[in-house]
Amino acid sequence: MSETKNYQTLVRPILTERSTLLKEKHNQYFFVADLDATKTGIKKAVEDLFKVKVASVRTMIVPGKTRRMGRSEGRKPDWKKAVVTLEAGQKIDFTQETV
Repeated sequence: MSETKNYQTLVRPILTERSTLLKEKHNQYFFVADLDATKTGIKKAVEDLFKVKVASVRTMIVPGKTRRMGRSEGRKPDWKKAVVTLEAGQKIDFTQETV
């Protein structure tokens, strides 16, 4: 898989308080993934980009919310969340540059 395809599969990491706790406790990392991405594609992208071994991948589609701005009403798009569990002893450091 090419590196540009990996960057298209994984949009960005999700860095919240909950994701930080699960990273420390269960070695799980959260990513926003492309809606068309599969579990095997996400696994290959994480292994290629961060040079780690992935134990499992769970995905869920988060429905978009309705938003208002004055009288007009719009809708945010749906997005896919990927929960990647790494094998024991593996770690991803988001502060380092991966290029």
